[in-house]
Amino acid sequence: MAVYKRTYAAYQGSFTPAWSRFLILPRYSFARLWQSRFLVMFFMACFFYPLGCVGYIYLANNLSILSSFGIPEPLGNVLKVQPSLFLYFCWVQAAFTYLLTAFVGPSLISPDLVNGAMPLYLCRPFSRTEYIAGKMSVLVFLLSLVTWVPGLILFVIQASLAGWEWTKANLWIAGSLFIGFTVWILMLSLLALALSAWIKWKIAAGGLVLGVFFAGAGFGTALNSVMRTQYGTLLNLTEVMFTIWSKLFRWPEDTGISVEASWICVGVVCATCLWLLVRRVRAFEVVK
Repeated sequence: MAVYKRTYAAYQGSFTPAWSRFLILPRYSFARLWQSRFLVMFFMACFFYPLGCVGYIYLANNLSILSSFGIPEPLGNVLKVQPSLFLYFCWVQAAFTYLLTAFVGPSLISPDLVNGAMPLYLCRPFSRTEYIAGKMSVLVFLLSLVTWVPGLILFVIQASLAGWEWTKANLWIAGSLFIGFTVWILMLSLLALALSAWIKWKIAAGGLVLGVFFAGAGFGTALNSVMRTQYGTLLNLTEVMFTIWSKLFRWPEDTGISVEASWICVGVVCATCLWLLVRRVRAFEVVK
């Protein structure tokens, strides 16, 4: 409209609360992600093992069902719900989330950088922190649905079947599930976003997410052999998380590195990825 007519007016409607503005990013990201049939099928496949664990827990607490099928009682006594069941659950679901992150993560930030959309985001009342939080919430929500959420559901099912005495004695398992998976999700999300921000080709970024774990395991093994040390295992993020999970679930396992060193390694990885994100996510780009 012509400015000289002075018929324009300021917006008089309600404004979006400042704290929830970052939620606009995951809303449109999910709308795009769910258009992929492969992602939907893989996401559904992530729940096969939790469903199998539900069946195992039910049979372990209802051994009379096994006797009705002619299964001898000594074999039925083998079915017991122990902390190791939830530790195995962490291992299996971590593998699914690893692949899910490699598929989803690279497509979150790289398209905005390739198409020059970053200045359009940050020229509005939208900070870099809100942008990173919005993109990260996509991975956090997806990975939570296949990790600690079904894990806590399994714990609740077992608690309801085993009774209050078992629940009181094993309440620490619920805390271990939540803490262990939260650390794993945080590290995966920051790693995927950092690679997505610095590598604009989505396929290469997804391959590098996988390569970080495989290459780290290879370099760590080589370093241990050459230097005659065990600290090369810190380059293997899978072993690092395995050490942390073993401690959380009170599982006697020696990976060659201490729990303290594993926590420091996770902290360094997360801090480095966050620093890379802050360096890359900005409203301008210097081209040499």
